[in-house]
Amino acid sequence: MNKSILSLVFKPNVTPNIPSQTAWAIFRMVVGLMMIHNGLDKLGNIESFAEAYVSYIGLPFPIFFSYVAAFTELIGAPLVAIGLFTRPAALGLFSTMLVAMYHHILVAGFSVAYLELSAIYAVCFLFFLINGAGLFSTDALILNLLDNQALTQKAKQIMLLEKSYQASSDKKEAQVR
Repeated sequence: MNKSILSLVFKPNVTPNIPSQTAWAIFRMVVGLMMIHNGLDKLGNIESFAEAYVSYIGLPFPIFFSYVAAFTELIGAPLVAIGLFTRPAALGLFSTMLVAMYHHILVAGFSVAYLELSAIYAVCFLFFLINGAGLFSTDALILNLLDNQALTQKAKQIMLLEKSYQASSDKKEAQVR
């Protein structure tokens, strides 16, 4: 994987300042931790969830998709909370919430009472999908390590060029004498 792709995955879209980044980290942790129980609830009775939700909206393989939803929430939510692979995790969680919103619309129309929680979660995960985890995250630490490795590589290349230049200029001086 090249560095530009990794930068897209890990780099936040913000101008850094401590208060906003602290709030961002708290927001990420709260949303991620609150979402975990949804996956646990699904696994508690996967057949019932598959019948009531997945079969109802007409998806094939309801047990399979129920497990996909449960494990997306059980794996993706903690990843969002710690800020690791935040964008891919947020994409999975955002998708799960869109399906939940679709289910709620089928069941009750555009009723705020039914749509409220899944819509709020969807917007939160859309935020992290677009903006990343923020500067106080595991993603930011990884990006910092990758950037330091790239800087080290560039420094080595510059040193080699300097040595090469020095050697060629020493050689030219020796030929002039």
